[in-house]
Amino acid sequence: MAIDRRHLRRAIELAQRGAGLTLPNPRVGAVLVRGGKVLGEGWHRRAGSPHAEVVAVAEAKKRGRPVAGATLYVSLEPCSTQGRTPPCTELIIREKIARVVFAATDPNPAHAGAAARLLREAGIKVSSGQLADEAAALNRDFNWWIVTRRPWVVAKIALSLDGRIVTPSGDDRWLTSPAAREVAHELRWESDAILVGGETARRDNPRLTVRLPGHRGKTQPWRIVVTRSGKFPSSLHLFSDRHRDRTLVFQNQPLEKIVETLGAWDISHLLIEGGEKVLTEAFRKKLVNEVAFFIAPALMGTVPRALGKLTALIRLRDVSYRKVGSELFCRALV
Repeated sequence: MAIDRRHLRRAIELAQRGAGLTLPNPRVGAVLVRGGKVLGEGWHRRAGSPHAEVVAVAEAKKRGRPVAGATLYVSLEPCSTQGRTPPCTELIIREKIARVVFAATDPNPAHAGAAARLLREAGIKVSSGQLADEAAALNRDFNWWIVTRRPWVVAKIALSLDGRIVTPSGDDRWLTSPAAREVAHELRWESDAILVGGETARRDNPRLTVRLPGHRGKTQPWRIVVTRSGKFPSSLHLFSDRHRDRTLVFQNQPLEKIVETLGAWDISHLLIEGGEKVLTEAFRKKLVNEVAFFIAPALMGTVPRALGKLTALIRLRDVSYRKVGSELFCRALV
């Protein structure tokens, strides 16, 4: 029986709806089909909630559509072990689904291929591999974390054409446009935690909150402050607003150790927003997986620079550019 890539692509599209909400679980979408007709669809909405396969089966039953003998298209290999919820392989076998088609294999070496084996042993036909790269790219952060137990680190910088990040004294205008700042909030939405240095916290008094119109349901990411002195005015937003219990301070600890600690706490996607010293250390220690640079049409001649001296040239890959407001937004892998 031929694989209908439209249903597999639809599963990937559904999985994308969970961006920023499912971590530290992967984004997963599922489509249940019989005779070319969609019986039910679903995606994983957040950690601890029903998995995409469960939602798709429940939707089909709610509509009075029997699922036995159907084909299940999933963006990721179904889970085969007990976590916060039962393994989806048990559901698939119990519901007598005839065939499972998944795009990407489970990235966890301890589980990769286990679901396919269990399902085949139960007499269910299994196909995999089509659109695998696209499906895997959707979960880069989860895939990295589940293997290394360190968060996927994104370095975000807004800088001028001359590589500066602070506007001249007396100029209280934003360096970037409202459109660029909205995209910056989308980066925060994708994250479990947002990290800045102590100097940035004192100078900019950032909120590090996610403010996106129409977006609901996300837990405020942890706000991480890296500092030597540990001294901050208590009036800073990070320590006085309604999210103050989501602020963590790390004093006199190497950034590499902090990143390892965050990974052990199930933080799988970390956004570093600056400043110069923290970002430079992150690149020097090879902690950065991805960059997100907003290049503003301005010349400032101020200090600090976006980055200090690096120990080696860093060449980026999978580079994309797009115009956002008046800025050039560059996103790439390290």
